[in-house]
Amino acid sequence: MKDVRYIFAIKEALEEEMERDENVLLIGEDVGLAGGSFGASRDLFKKFGPRRIVDTPISEASLTSMAAGAASCGLRPVVEIMFMDFVTCAMDSIVNQIAKMRYMFGNQFTMPIVVRMPQGAGLNAGPQHSQCLEAWFAHVPGLKVVMAANPYDVKGLLKSAIRDDNPVIFIENKTLHAMKGQVPEGTEHLIPLGKADVKRPGSDVTVVAVSRLVNEALRAAADLEKDGVSVEVVDLMTIQPWDKEAVFNSVGKTHRLVIAHEAAKQFGIGAEVAACVAEEILDELDAPIIRVGAPFVPIHYSLEKAYVPGAEDVKKAIRATLQRA
Repeated sequence: MKDVRYIFAIKEALEEEMERDENVLLIGEDVGLAGGSFGASRDLFKKFGPRRIVDTPISEASLTSMAAGAASCGLRPVVEIMFMDFVTCAMDSIVNQIAKMRYMFGNQFTMPIVVRMPQGAGLNAGPQHSQCLEAWFAHVPGLKVVMAANPYDVKGLLKSAIRDDNPVIFIENKTLHAMKGQVPEGTEHLIPLGKADVKRPGSDVTVVAVSRLVNEALRAAADLEKDGVSVEVVDLMTIQPWDKEAVFNSVGKTHRLVIAHEAAKQFGIGAEVAACVAEEILDELDAPIIRVGAPFVPIHYSLEKAYVPGAEDVKKAIRATLQRA
């Protein structure tokens, strides 16, 4: 194992997959000599050249459409959207074309596209550069949606996403890019899509979380342990398809559920998890489900740190569900 920053774990995954498969290519704005807006493709242009590292004009619609054509011809494009907010310009090609092409053409070809996009607030980037929009894509049949919480997971999940024959929306929280963590060295490191991971076992309450809120939930759990509260933290990792079995097993053990994500609480992925638990295993619950999410307002650049939910919000939710029956 070695210590690697989150953003460079992404770079390692890209480099290893490009070395392994000559059909893998990168498409995006400034992914070439500039090395990507956050450094994920730094120095890869020197190694793989302009045929496989394709710098594009500032047109998200054109680069995702280019990826659709490339994938239908047998290539495996990885697209970088500079900020997730900009994906609004590419929704037609992603939602109406990429997500549906394999289905509409009777599986005559695959659609192995990974669309990487940084999201999240807390860096004072403002309302048009800080949104969390994963629920949009989780609602579209044909797309897989992945969110990694640490360097170990982001590398293993990205390598699996690149090898998947279906389109994958791969979402990274910007505030995690500088995070350091242990990553396997010199081994084939893959994490399967569609499987959750119990990051911390517990017996009193289950916290289901994604991306940055996984780490906040772990901090909350460590603090509450001092008070004798045992918190189980489940990282979904893939939110479409999400690992219902893992969540149900955890809730069946703890009988209490908190769901935490950075996106606005209303209509977020937490609502889907809560609805499924209520519909299918309601009798397992000893208290109401509580969701943690951001307020339903545009993000104000000077108030971002107050806007995003954190460990204290998770702790408050855990205490609330423990007090109710």
